[in-house]
Amino acid sequence: MRVPPGPRRSGVRRIAARLRDCRPVAWLRTRKPASLRTSFALAFAAGAAGVTVLVGFLGYDAAARLVRVDEKSVFSEVVADLRSQVRERPYTPADYTAAGPDHDGPRDDLTRPARTDVQILGAGGRVVEPGHPALPAGDAERRIAAHRDAGRYAQDEVLLDGDAYHLATVSLGGGRGAVQVARKVSGTEDLLAALQKRTVLLAAGVIALAGAVGWWLACRITGRLVRLTSVAERVAEHGPVDVQVPVAGRDEVARLGRAFDDMLGRLTSAVQDQQRLVQDAGHELRTPLTSLRTNISLLKRFDELPPDAREDLLADLAGEARELTDLVNELVDLAAGQRDDSPLSEVRLAEVAERAAASARRRTGREITVRTSRAAVVEGRPAALHRALGNLLENAAKFDADGTAPIEVVVTGARVEVLDRGPGIAEADLTRVFDRFYRAPAARGLPGSGLGLAIVREIAAAHGGQVFATVRPGGGAGIGFTVRDGGPGAG
Repeated sequence: MRVPPGPRRSGVRRIAARLRDCRPVAWLRTRKPASLRTSFALAFAAGAAGVTVLVGFLGYDAAARLVRVDEKSVFSEVVADLRSQVRERPYTPADYTAAGPDHDGPRDDLTRPARTDVQILGAGGRVVEPGHPALPAGDAERRIAAHRDAGRYAQDEVLLDGDAYHLATVSLGGGRGAVQVARKVSGTEDLLAALQKRTVLLAAGVIALAGAVGWWLACRITGRLVRLTSVAERVAEHGPVDVQVPVAGRDEVARLGRAFDDMLGRLTSAVQDQQRLVQDAGHELRTPLTSLRTNISLLKRFDELPPDAREDLLADLAGEARELTDLVNELVDLAAGQRDDSPLSEVRLAEVAERAAASARRRTGREITVRTSRAAVVEGRPAALHRALGNLLENAAKFDADGTAPIEVVVTGARVEVLDRGPGIAEADLTRVFDRFYRAPAARGLPGSGLGLAIVREIAAAHGGQVFATVRPGGGAGIGFTVRDGGPGAG
């Protein structure tokens, strides 16, 4: 049946809109996530609760079945004994009536082994001796009492005064009457109810204890994680990376703490390198920029300058622009070398040396020789190693600009050295020539930024090696680097 348009449909739409606004997904998105400690404790308690409930249910069910089967079995044995008695001898109702305390008759055989209520029926089904409580004696019981065959019986379950009973009526035979026996079932059910209550209480106690133990374990397990998380959040929020990281133990959490501490150390070093690079670059850029600004101001009076001064001014501008370009390029190369993530491959140092020497010959016009002895095959980045060797060769050509002797490249295993016959390096400067923007007093009048050798050091460190500088016997310098040997190579 279609709903006609009108107020009813608009009311349905309003209800649908409210349901969309209150959908569970939106509530879950705004709900604060539980902590790892709480989740762990709840999971521990839930697991313990599941196991406890399952074991408790199975235990109670098995116990209840056993108790009920045992109760029914006992009553069945009582009925079987009574039938055997009346078949063996022609008992009368008087034989089963209660007598003195010393009486030892067939009735005692029924009541002694179990809590059995006995009621005696005479001829015609009349009650000769009532039970406690009185048992029902209806038409079915009167027919059994009047039966000719001894041992004929009828069995049922009856409710007396609010309690359930197993009831059996056994004929004495010959129409003499019958004996009724009853056993209370409610006592067993009360016992099972008490057992059920105790089981529920025990399960609740176990669940509560499991939750407490889970919380205690979670505190011990996640305590270091919580402290580590606090440090990470403090670093993310405020920015300091030189903080103390809690590291204890030898498990996965301790490994995570050590890895996080190493990461912060690397970040600290990277931040310091970045700050130092920015400061040094600003200092080095300030000189050519100042000179450019001065020469540009002179351009306003360019027409007033003599021809020689004009040529000198234009030459200075070209040189300063070239120097500034070289400085910027070397800064870019230095930054690229620090974050070079190109894949590693097998590199033959002898081939890299030959290619770098060929490139330097074309740029500088100098004679460059390559000597190889046990050249190694290393794991590295070919472009970076080529750049490092090119910087060394350009450095040698710059400081030995007027020399006639060839520049030598010597490759020995995983060691590369460039030898020149320039003015050499003072002993005090041997350990500083690879610092960024450092220039020895004798080299400050030469072009360059002081970044070329710093780039060589970064590349060598990235390949697991180090740089070195020596004074060459007979004059000149030897500057080179080593890399991690990746295996034997061919010469």
